[in-house]
Amino acid sequence: MSAAHVRRGGSAQSRPRKTKAASAKRASNRARINKITGLVFGGFLLAIGGVTLVALDVPARAARSAGTAMGEAGFTINSYQITGLHHMARAPIDGIVTDELHRAAESAGTDKAPQTLVSTAEIRNRLLQFGWIKDARVSRRLPDTLVIDVVERTPAALWQAQGQLALIDADGVVLDRVPVDKMPDLPLLIGPGANGEAEELGRLMAAVPTLKPQLASATWVGGRRWDLNFQTGETVVLPEGEDAARVVLTKFAKLDKATGLLGHGMLRFDLRIPGKMIVRLPHAPAPITGTQPQQEG
Repeated sequence: MSAAHVRRGGSAQSRPRKTKAASAKRASNRARINKITGLVFGGFLLAIGGVTLVALDVPARAARSAGTAMGEAGFTINSYQITGLHHMARAPIDGIVTDELHRAAESAGTDKAPQTLVSTAEIRNRLLQFGWIKDARVSRRLPDTLVIDVVERTPAALWQAQGQLALIDADGVVLDRVPVDKMPDLPLLIGPGANGEAEELGRLMAAVPTLKPQLASATWVGGRRWDLNFQTGETVVLPEGEDAARVVLTKFAKLDKATGLLGHGMLRFDLRIPGKMIVRLPHAPAPITGTQPQQEG
């Protein structure tokens, strides 16, 4: 047997092995495809089943049934407590809680609200719509009490715009309307949009602690800058931009501390021109006129 004949024979024997390997690979691929198809089809059936259950209101009915059962077992809300109130009236909170308890009781078909059907999240979301309320925690306390813990915002100033007064906090959030005859002793912010700039004004005044207690009101002018009105009657006109305003106001505070600029009858200090301070006096100086000597008769 020649070497060439041996090589041809070996090549002929190797071909069936390659064919078997390819067949095994194709079978494996078909099995994988069938598995993926089965998973996809199973997921589709689960989705259809979920949609059907939702359409038939099955989860909600089950929840209501469970809630009713717990209510019949005595796990109902019989009272509630409200803590953390200092400024806001209690009545609006009472109304929100009562509405939710009534809804839960109606859903269960009972006289009292089962604990599991009372939505603490719904109560909290409605409470956060009040300007006074910065945060609220609503929880159940066994066996039968609902606890509403309120965190109020702190009033920082009054805001006057379009003829109305409102309390605002340091961030400019409107807390409540205020009658003119019941104005608290707080700085007054004047002008459209002034409440939105309350935080900037707070930073400016924090940089001048000697002037801050003397501030009577601040007017937001043209949506660009502040006029500061002090209790002694003077107005300090600031330039646009927080950084520029802070620089000139700090210099003014140092001059006032050293020489007493405020409280001496000036009307206006204009600090808008860099490096200059234009002062307006209460009235122009009277002109100096000469007098004719009287002649003796």
